[in-house]
Amino acid sequence: MTTPAGELLAGEIRRNGPVSFRRFMEVALYHAEHGYYRRAQRAPSDPFGKHGDFFTAEQIQPVFGILMAARIRQLYREMGEPREFTVVELGAGRREMAEAFSEWRYIPVDLDSGRLPEKFRGVVFSNEFFDALPVEVAVYRDGAFLEQRVAFEDGRFRWQTGGAVHEEVEQYLRRWFPPPEEGRWYEANLEALGWMERIGRALESGYALTVDYGYTRAESVRFPAGTLMGYRRHMAREDVLEDPGERDITAHVNFTALEECGAACGLRRERFETLARTIVTVGEGDQFAAALNSAPAEELRRRMQLKTLLFGMGETYRVLLQRRERAGEPGEKSLK
Repeated sequence: MTTPAGELLAGEIRRNGPVSFRRFMEVALYHAEHGYYRRAQRAPSDPFGKHGDFFTAEQIQPVFGILMAARIRQLYREMGEPREFTVVELGAGRREMAEAFSEWRYIPVDLDSGRLPEKFRGVVFSNEFFDALPVEVAVYRDGAFLEQRVAFEDGRFRWQTGGAVHEEVEQYLRRWFPPPEEGRWYEANLEALGWMERIGRALESGYALTVDYGYTRAESVRFPAGTLMGYRRHMAREDVLEDPGERDITAHVNFTALEECGAACGLRRERFETLARTIVTVGEGDQFAAALNSAPAEELRRRMQLKTLLFGMGETYRVLLQRRERAGEPGEKSLK
């Protein structure tokens, strides 16, 4: 017996044949009624945190919000404190960062709701947004990238190797990975490129601040079986086809693709580092006093949150900071 999202996918497969994994992931996570994220927003049980399926950095509140706001405040000052400064959050979800960013104009954007302002100055912030975008999956065999599609047989979803991938997928894999190796699995996050292009068009000046987990082109060799993973009750599962709509599905972010696509859109890399390095840079000035300043009963909890961010998530998550320059702003080069 499959899940409601699974029934939808099984019906589509019976009618039209195996579906792309991108389609499978789209329905499993984002279907308006049965997708994991949409269902979780209505369910009485919370998929995030201690009793849910997983932690994210945003659940380590209020410390994470305080520190990210402090980092953005630094960027705000570097821009000369423009009056119209705006913080756009991609994948805002339950708006957990809204209070931390309340000193500026704040615009939450989700995958299926909200949109980037047409032109603005400020920061595009995202935390674990790109890793949850639907991806294409391929395997390299006999000199070709072959699409890994999803079939439904004997009451289960199964991988099925199809024909050659679409041209745009092959271009992605050849551009942002080392030369292909026989038998390796790959993910192509075309939607991430689309979002970078939208950021490049919308951000008149300022920064894209991306927090996520992933790899560079060179580091991708560490994942011969790809990086797809499902999460349920804090347990990682490699079978991402099981129980669609009931578990999270992620794919590591190719930071080389984000960086180079961003550069083509006018966003040059300022820094690429661990989350721990970013947090230390922000907190060393006051020895984390702003993040830890609280009533005695709350201080211990905040110290544990900070420890988790520095020594747990801090070494796993990466931070990519990209800048869109504008002539005449403090610290920026003339475009003439």
